[in-house]
Amino acid sequence: MALSGTWNYPTAIRFGAGRIAELPQACTELGITRPLLVTDPVLAGLPICAQTVQVCEDAGLPVTVQSQCAKNPVGDDVDAGVDTYRASGSDGVIAFGGGAALDVAKAVALMVGQDRPLWDFEDVGDNWTRVKTEGLAPCVAVPTTSGTGSEVGRASVIVHAATHTKKIIFHPRMLPGRVVADPALTVGLPPAVTAAVGMDALSHNLEAWCAIGFHPQAVGIAAEGMRLIHRSLVDAVTHPDDLGARARMMCASLMGATAFQRGLGAMHAMAHPIGAVFDAHHGLINAIAMPYVLCWNRDAIESRMIRLSAYIGLANPGFRAFLDWVLELRDTLAIPETLAALGVGEGDCDRLAAMAVVDPSAGTNPLRLTQDDYAELFRKAVSGVL
Repeated sequence: MALSGTWNYPTAIRFGAGRIAELPQACTELGITRPLLVTDPVLAGLPICAQTVQVCEDAGLPVTVQSQCAKNPVGDDVDAGVDTYRASGSDGVIAFGGGAALDVAKAVALMVGQDRPLWDFEDVGDNWTRVKTEGLAPCVAVPTTSGTGSEVGRASVIVHAATHTKKIIFHPRMLPGRVVADPALTVGLPPAVTAAVGMDALSHNLEAWCAIGFHPQAVGIAAEGMRLIHRSLVDAVTHPDDLGARARMMCASLMGATAFQRGLGAMHAMAHPIGAVFDAHHGLINAIAMPYVLCWNRDAIESRMIRLSAYIGLANPGFRAFLDWVLELRDTLAIPETLAALGVGEGDCDRLAAMAVVDPSAGTNPLRLTQDDYAELFRKAVSGVL
């Protein structure tokens, strides 16, 4: 059975190997005739980017490429994209890349028609109502990794450089109008990147599964996302040309970002400040933090982990079986065991805890953590104590 399809959930998605050829049609459907392709500097120099540009230009769509994008993108990256959009006469955005590039691109599409600064649209209260919706540019998202699922998200995570904090910029119409999800674009990812982004997809599905709140659709999506990851992540890392594994991981990625409408939790509350302060890879941080957060939350999630571990196919279903799988997965994928590998020390824990406790992700963790709790959790993750 071919792993392809055309879906409308939560937006219009063309999914399958080779479907990058349909990018011009996706642009045309949104009225885009002169796209700005926003990507990162590494991708900009790779053949898949040049080939994507050529696909558009062969169809009569002249493309301008903007590739200023940090690993943890900052406001200046968005400003540079807006300037290029206006100078080039672009009338729409192609978001091309991993989570960082997709987040920058979506923020550019938002900001080209605004007269307020980016930070005025932080996801706090009703800030999103400040957006001039008539100014939003149409956006087509093309993911080239399988981790963040930002292609189906309604927000961008951008670092406020002056305060070293990650801000969530939100508007419902930041959801791209079209997605072209071609797993063949991920074949060239290095194994370490495939592993880190795959663990990010796991963290999204897992935290959505564990989050508080009533959202049965998200629970179902998260469970199936984790079943796909259990089946395919190791294969995607060890057999990078396995298009079936690549396709299932790309599905799991966009499923995680759909499911976490229910909420996230302490993994992301920890990952956001570490990413902002230490400029570390978001998926890698989540992978390291995952077992520590699972153990901290055990009393609140133990019963649901029985159902989850049975569904994804673990022997002797239960919390311990799931934790052991995560630890084995982390070892197989050469994920570091502690945050110390990222440069986080005991002396950083109180500062990071103060940031984590107010992170938007903290509110839906299955247990409410105080700032002192987060400090202790950070210390455990630095020293390796589960």
